[in-house]
Formats: sequence, C-alpha cells, structure tokens
Amino acid sequence: MAGLKHALAALTLAWAAWLPHPAWSDSPPAAPAMLLAEVYAADVDVTQYWVSEKFDGVRAQWDGRSLRFRGGGIVPAPAWFTAGFPAQPLDGELWIGRDQFDALSGTVRKVEPLDAEWRQVRYLIFELPGAAGSFTDRVTQMQQLVAQAKQPWLQAVGQARVTDRATLMKQLDAVVRAGGEGLMLHRADAPYLTGRSDALLKLKPWHDTEAVIVGHVPGKGKYQGMTGALTMEMPDGKRFRIGSGLTDALRRQPPPLGTRITYRYQHLTKNGLPRFPRYLRVREDF
Repeated sequence: MAGLKHALAALTLAWAAWLPHPAWSDSPPAAPAMLLAEVYAADVDVTQYWVSEKFDGVRAQWDGRSLRFRGGGIVPAPAWFTAGFPAQPLDGELWIGRDQFDALSGTVRKVEPLDAEWRQVRYLIFELPGAAGSFTDRVTQMQQLVAQAKQPWLQAVGQARVTDRATLMKQLDAVVRAGGEGLMLHRADAPYLTGRSDALLKLKPWHDTEAVIVGHVPGKGKYQGMTGALTMEMPDGKRFRIGSGLTDALRRQPPPLGTRITYRYQHLTKNGLPRFPRYLRVREDF
C-alpha cells in the first residue's frame, strides 16, 4: 500500500510540474514561440551579425512568472533559482558546461529538484521575447537586466562582432577545440522574430538531425552480447546504421525501438544517407 501511495504521489507531482498554470488543467500547455536558426552559408556577410558560442544545453523561456521548456511544460527548478529573475520575458539555455548535456538533462527533468545539482546550472540568455528595437539594442538590454538581477546563475551569452569570414572560422576552430559545439550568428539589425529565420544562423563543423530507432543490431567481438549498432529510419524512409558514439552502457541497454535520437554526420552521400553518423543523445523535447 505504501508503494502504491508513493507512486500516486510521484505521478501527481509530475503532472503538477508539467502544467505551467492552473488554468491549463484541461489542456496541454502550448509550446512558446521561439526563433529557430537556419544553417550558415559561405556567402553570408558576417559583418552584419553578432556572434556567440552555440551552447549544448536545454532551451527554456522565462515568461516573467515561470520557466518553461521548449515543449511548453514547466521547468521544475528550485524556487530560489528563478526568485531573482526580472519580470521581462527571457529566452535562453539551461547549461552546466561543455559536453555535460546528459548531466544537465538528468538535473532539469527531476520532478523534485535537488539543490546540489541545480547549483551547477546556469541560465544563459540570448534573446528578449517581444522586446522592441534591433538585436543590438536587445544585447545591451540583456546585459543591463543581468547586472540588475545580481544572480550569478543568470548570465547573458557573450556576443561579439567579426570583421570577416576568416576571423569567424578562427573563432569556430577555437570553440570546437575547447570542446564547444559551434557558433550562432544573430543579425544585428533584426527585430524580435519567432519561427525559422535567417536572422539567426548556426555554424558547426558537422551537421546534426534526428531519426527513429527501428532495430538493434547484435554486437560481435568485444561487443558480443550487447548492441553493436542501431538501425535508424530517416523521415523519408531511408535506413542506415549507427555504431559510433554508443557507450558500453548504451550497448548493454539501448534506447527502445521507436525512440527518436539526435545524431551527428559529416555530409550526405549521393544516395541521401548520412556519412560517418555518430550517436549524440535521445531527443528530448521536455
């Protein structure tokens, strides 16, 4: 009986955390409108953009009262984490550090947050939803809001200008060598926008996208008794295998069939299949 009560309590807490507002008890929360990036192209005039690091974290928006995941659900953060946030809506990334996505994901998904884990988390803001003016104006506003809030875990993403493509590529190389994912370019004169737009560009030394697991390939040799590769299906129905990037833990207990994952690849072959695909993570929309 005690076990049943505990399970029911956990389900109740999970439901409460998922709902961003009591008024939404009869319907799921709407996903917040967000600006989504296009891919950088070599002919872009980089002098017209602010450049920042692309952080491999969990996207979240602060609406002035609550912090919400990209999918619309409430982020179950400790009360102290958001207590000093401004009334101004914010858009940014929950982040712990480079190559720490799995640890971050485990922290921010817990229905009952652990203070010790959240003390490592930072909220890196890179946009002000609905704010007037150009992105250059909003860069200044973000810096001012962070300074006024005086919360060490609330930070504005560093933004810089570059003079030419060569400088941009040197900056990309430095970030990647340090373990970063890539760069973001935000057009300096852009008003606040939502949806996919070339006002925001992502620049990485590889591509990444999603596919669905449709099979587990048995391992051989040192992977005998484990999963050797995942059979993946792309949105167009094409299938391929991913073996690179799988840890021993994943090989022993791979994600179930039907799971959507994010993978990295170099480019597409003439047959439309990813070349050198590498497993990154299970796709989490929260």
